Amino acid sequence: MKSNDLRENYLNFFKSKEHVIIPSESLIPRNDSTTLFTSSGMQPLVPYLMGEKHPMGTRLTNSQKSFRSEDIEEVGDNRHNTFFEMLGNWSLGDFFKQEQIPWMFEFLIDVVKLDPNRLYVTAYRGNKEIGIEKDTESVELWKKLFEEKGIAASVIDFAEDRGMQGGRIFYYGDKKNWWSRSGIPANMPIGEIGGPDSEMFYDLGADLKKHENSQWQDKPCHVNCDCGRFIEIGNNVFMEFKKTASGFEKLPQSNVDFGGGLERILMATNNKDNIFETDLFSNILNKITELSSGKKYKDHMQAFEIISDHLKAATFIMGDDTGIAPANTDQGYIVRRLIRRALRYGKKIGINKKDWTKEIAQIVIDDYAKTYTELKNNQNFILKEISREEEKFSRTLEKGLKELEHIKGEITGAVAFDLYQTYGFPIEMTEEEIAKNNQTIINKEEFFIEQQKHQDLSRTASAGKFKGGLADQGEETKKLHTAAHLLLAALRQVLGDHVVQRGSNITAERLRFDFSHPDKMTDEQKQAVEKIINEEIAKKLPVSIEEITLSDAKARGAMGVFESKYGEIVKVYSIGEGANRFSYEICGGPHINNTSELGKFKIQKEESSSAGTRRIKAILEK
Repeated sequence: MKSNDLRENYLNFFKSKEHVIIPSESLIPRNDSTTLFTSSGMQPLVPYLMGEKHPMGTRLTNSQKSFRSEDIEEVGDNRHNTFFEMLGNWSLGDFFKQEQIPWMFEFLIDVVKLDPNRLYVTAYRGNKEIGIEKDTESVELWKKLFEEKGIAASVIDFAEDRGMQGGRIFYYGDKKNWWSRSGIPANMPIGEIGGPDSEMFYDLGADLKKHENSQWQDKPCHVNCDCGRFIEIGNNVFMEFKKTASGFEKLPQSNVDFGGGLERILMATNNKDNIFETDLFSNILNKITELSSGKKYKDHMQAFEIISDHLKAATFIMGDDTGIAPANTDQGYIVRRLIRRALRYGKKIGINKKDWTKEIAQIVIDDYAKTYTELKNNQNFILKEISREEEKFSRTLEKGLKELEHIKGEITGAVAFDLYQTYGFPIEMTEEEIAKNNQTIINKEEFFIEQQKHQDLSRTASAGKFKGGLADQGEETKKLHTAAHLLLAALRQVLGDHVVQRGSNITAERLRFDFSHPDKMTDEQKQAVEKIINEEIAKKLPVSIEEITLSDAKARGAMGVFESKYGEIVKVYSIGEGANRFSYEICGGPHINNTSELGKFKIQKEESSSAGTRRIKAILEK
């Protein structure tokens, strides 16, 4: 089975179960300050999982572009990607376990034709301290499905201590079978939603001796031991709890949130034990072989996987209609890190051709052109920026080599780390270069200690910057979200109709708004924008919502990022009505009811975001 077939089969299967196919959201979250990237299909749906009405109904399905920066260092083990597609389906207070579990079994076994004898599942063993019971209902549903296929389904608890014991269904605790965006129940902030889950694992083959050759060889093998024998291919989350100051309470509706990696399911359907041996990577790997003068993937697996994954991810982020380019902060920093890490591994396998990263990016664009048309639309931007970053990094490496020439004698681990941090030299590259002069690194462990310190500081800074675990639905955030609509309309009045929204990031404390404009705003222009917005606030305009077709929204002049994909039915928010309507914009919400609730709008800063894009930071004063 090819990737396009699997994606289409999945969406059509859930369409037959009365789900509406919704488009993939942007990789850059809209109005969510908790994270840099969309990392799962559920992330854009948080408001609806909490009870807000979705314009397309209560049964939804899609294939969501996803990116997880925390997996950058994991790439190279045959199964991890930073960029991936998450096949998802959701019930927003509609059906629950009794429907979802049999449907997933039907899809995997009868549609995709996986071998049921190689499928294993897990469920939540409960937690008495938080008052949530063992998920026996899911276990009984799975047990019945396996037995209908003539497969004995023994239920095992504490397999992490006792091993498989011939089991088919396994109970695990908070760390494995509870799902929330911030992890286990104890780590969830107040207001976070989550719930028990039931995961599906596929046996890649006991004959591969994966466990015996792994770092877990002295521990019992079980489906969740990470030795490589089993791989998770899907996760049914039963999202029905919200954390409060006094514990956990039921949400107004019980939701289903399924997510399954397209790459992993495809690998299983093709009877492979490696996601890179599918058509999602074959064209890229062939090009790397050509660029490296004939080197083979099987002989240089880590380098090939890092190059192919990282350049695919960078291409998708830059091609996502938000104008993200390599930079030193936020999403741009991650793009820079991906490209430069790919370049380092390219050098390691002897790729010396100039502008070679652009050739890989072109393959990604062509491979996904029909599914994700934004890549083709933004092709010129992608190729220009990736080429520019390659040239910049080449100059940085040259500086590093000159710096290295001036260091005499043996090099300490701390100096080696400084070369890595400042010039992008991995320790292997430093060792290769200094070996030419019969130099060595002393106290190599010091390098890894410094590297770990740096990673820990980066994680701490990230956790502080993107605090919380859930897209904020609080009143202050709603106010600033509504103010963003006023800001766009005012900017178009002052600067011109060329102004469109390029992105936003909203917290309870401030609004950050990116928009298309070639020049720095003058003080007079900023003052004019503030004046217009505060005049509209003073008019006490009502904020209303209607659900109409996308074509009607366009015909009526609604503002929207039309390069992005919307569903057939969209929410359109009006600020003001009749002759007094000031703003008319497609948006998912949430918003306040009247501009009188806003207070005084104040621009704190106006600056460049990227080429042709400006950024305003603003607040609402009481």
